[in-house]
Amino acid sequence: MNIFKQLILGMVLIAASASSSATVFYSKTEAMEMAFGAGAMIESLSLFPDDAQTAKIQQIAKVNLESGMFTFYVGKHQDKILGYAAIESTQVRTKPETLMIVLTPEGELSKVVTLAFHEPAEYQPPDTWFEKLYKRPLADMDFNKGVDGISGATLSTRASLTSVRKVMAIYQEMIKNNKGTD
Repeated sequence: MNIFKQLILGMVLIAASASSSATVFYSKTEAMEMAFGAGAMIESLSLFPDDAQTAKIQQIAKVNLESGMFTFYVGKHQDKILGYAAIESTQVRTKPETLMIVLTPEGELSKVVTLAFHEPAEYQPPDTWFEKLYKRPLADMDFNKGVDGISGATLSTRASLTSVRKVMAIYQEMIKNNKGTD
């Protein structure tokens, strides 16, 4: 019986180590604090693009939208908008990554935080790669316009850049272009 328990324990440890490349780094609450600071008021903004908006977003983001609903989180302090954040999950190779993409009130990329990454760790783009994207306009968020890929993490950087472009395009079409119509 003792050998049987050891065998079961060994199989559990092997199974656990096989899935140990899946890492969740931050909860949603922790992410919002990282985006806007402690004490910021967070409002949820649900967006439902119509067909014309969807076409425009897809054109400027250079990506097909899989969903007809997007959620942005608006960070505020005393009714002043601190910025916008979106949480995006996408398939990298065979497993997902989840990013929090933070924009300034003007829609400029200010932060990207990896919330979860389920591919092997060596495929994960480092923070320094994301930092090179900050303040870059949407039109220049492209490997053909000066964004460097990372050898060995090509699919991860491509997926991350696609998520950033998508969030920036949604902001541009649905928030920035509609600010005067609220």
